[in-house]
This record gives sequence, C-alpha cells and structure tokens, in this order.
Amino acid sequence: MPALDVLIAEKAKSLGSLAVGFSRPARPLHFDRFKAWLAEGKNADMAWLASNLEVREDPSRILPNCRTIISLAYPYSSLKPETKDGFSTARYAAPAKEDYHARLRSLGRELISLIQERHPGSKSRVCVDTAPVMETSLAIAAGLGFIGKNNLLILPGFGSYHYLAEIFTTAAIPFDRPEPLANQCGLCSLCLDACPTGALESPYVLNAARCLSYLTVEHKGSLAGDIPGRMGRCFFGCDRCQEACPFNEEAGRSEMVLSSTDELLTMEDGAFQTRFGKTALARAGLDKLKANIRAARKGR
Repeated sequence: MPALDVLIAEKAKSLGSLAVGFSRPARPLHFDRFKAWLAEGKNADMAWLASNLEVREDPSRILPNCRTIISLAYPYSSLKPETKDGFSTARYAAPAKEDYHARLRSLGRELISLIQERHPGSKSRVCVDTAPVMETSLAIAAGLGFIGKNNLLILPGFGSYHYLAEIFTTAAIPFDRPEPLANQCGLCSLCLDACPTGALESPYVLNAARCLSYLTVEHKGSLAGDIPGRMGRCFFGCDRCQEACPFNEEAGRSEMVLSSTDELLTMEDGAFQTRFGKTALARAGLDKLKANIRAARKGR
C-alpha cells in the first residue's frame, strides 16, 4: 500500500485540491515580520490579529501533541461574480456557493478519516482561515508556493485564486521534506501599481486601513473620504492586485450569479438569510453590503 502521505495527497487531489504539502510544527517563517507589522498598526482595527500570538508562534498549541501539519490549497473560480447590472464581488466570495469555510472543513474531515484508518487513536483538527494560524507561512514550509509582493501565496502554474486549509494531527506521518520555492516575482510590481488605494505601500507591506478587502468586509465604519471613488464596481472585497498578477488567469471574464443591486438594496433580512446566510457574504451582513453598494454607486 502507498505511504500515507501519498494516499493523503491523492485523496486531497481527488477532492479538488490544487496542492498538498507536509510540515512539522515549528516557529513559522516571517513571524518576526508579522509582529513588526502589528507593532506599526498596519492591522487597522482587526485587534484579533494581535491576540493569541503565542499560538501563532508555536502552531503545535493548536492541537496537543501535534506531530504533522498538512497544508492544502483549493481553487476558486477565476470568473468574477457579477450582478445583473454589472457590479461585482471578489472572486473568493463565490456568492452562489456555501461559504468556503464549511466546504473546506468537510473536505478536511474526509482526509482525517483516512488518517484515522492508518493511525487509530490519532487526533486531528481542521483549520480554515479562522484559527490563530499563520497559514501562508505553513504553506510555504510545506512547499506549496511563495509569497507574492501583494502578500498572497502564489502557486506556480496556478496563481493565487485559491483558499488555504490545514490539518493538524498527532499522527507522525513520514514525508520527504520539501525544498522551499524561490520567489519568482523578480522586478515585477504590477500588483502594487494596480492597488487602487495605495494599501500596498511597498513590496510585501500592506496597510489594512487602506485595503478595500478589509474596508468592505471587516471594517465596521462607513466608507468615507476617497474610498467610494476607488472601489470601482466591486462592493465586497477587492481583486485588483490579483487581477494584475501575471501568475493568474486573464482577469476580464465574469459570470452573472447575483441579482441587480436594486434588488439587493431592497432585500430584507429574512430573504438575505435564506439566500446568502450560508455564503461568504454573510460575514459582512446585509446592512454592510447595502452601505458598500451605495458607496460604489456614489463613486461611479
């Protein structure tokens, strides 16, 4: 029978994974840079990023007796989700599908079943974007890709239109330690040039307080100043730096998966919960989405 790491990789790819890699719990790459970024206040009002630093520094704390971390990358569509009247969301939102957190946890549980078959009594935990984990650093340690100048993980041959997930397990899975991938951005600065608000202040430095992905999803205040005029027609998230990246597919294609913005603006809470309550749009909530749409319309 093939080794467990091979079986996991094959199973993950049969479930749609783009890349699978393995690492041991260790102090993450770029942890000191992350702390310096927090010290400079670049995380805006996302105070939760500064909590549980001891867990971020020591990922073995996510699961007692953790021996192996499995990093996974799953794709999302390169087609931009659009409304009937030409407004859009970021691609990761996939508003016609269940929230990616639930989808990836379900896939992760299938892999855990495989681990438990070979390691009875082992404990495992799936993490998708919510636990205090430096998932990009873990993915790099697992050999999945490299960090672009826009701070996103780039998978060679695919790009950055993907979700990340991790499985922490007490099973000591043998694997060949991967060689770190060299950064392939070179002198390219297209992502920095494309950022509509200057949130990408320099290579690998993001000021979240200016980032449209933060402002239209996490930020609790209004979209004031010059922000409405810089949103374009996107009212949830922003893909401008990814669209400019040569590692990604052509950016101009879209798919109509949403009602018109007029319909969204007149939607009531019950209808919103029925249609979008299990999607990524629920994170912002109906009131925030309506405010974003008004701001995007104002900025046109």
